[in-house]
Amino acid sequence: MRARSIVWAFLLFFGVVCSAAQRGTGGSSSGDEFVGVWSGTWEGAGGSGGFELTLETSKDSGVAGKVSVTGEPTYKASFKSLSFEGKKMNAKYDFPPNEADAEVVLAASFDGNDAKGTWSLRTKADGNEVAAGTWSVRKK
Repeated sequence: MRARSIVWAFLLFFGVVCSAAQRGTGGSSSGDEFVGVWSGTWEGAGGSGGFELTLETSKDSGVAGKVSVTGEPTYKASFKSLSFEGKKMNAKYDFPPNEADAEVVLAASFDGNDAKGTWSLRTKADGNEVAAGTWSVRKK
């Protein structure tokens, strides 16, 4: 009887440890902890400018996002895809004004109130990279 109690106690302890490990920081996340407005700069392809990232809670898909870019070029765009893996974000949006021809691919890592990442402008026809650079933002 005592051995059975020890086995059940061990199984309970093991279950709690496994459950806590699954909720660790390395797993998937919905991105809710990054919701807000993030402001900073971008550079690359011979240019630079301002970069504002807005992440919002969406009733349809969890978190939605958009960017506002200043410099050359200046534009606003909404993400067509957005995903989070822990503190890493991946997103895509159509590149204005030629939305049918090109898209921008973003990747970033979040660290507290800061995020840093890369951008890549790619043609939709073949996925070739046309231009690339970096960006960094701080939560407002």
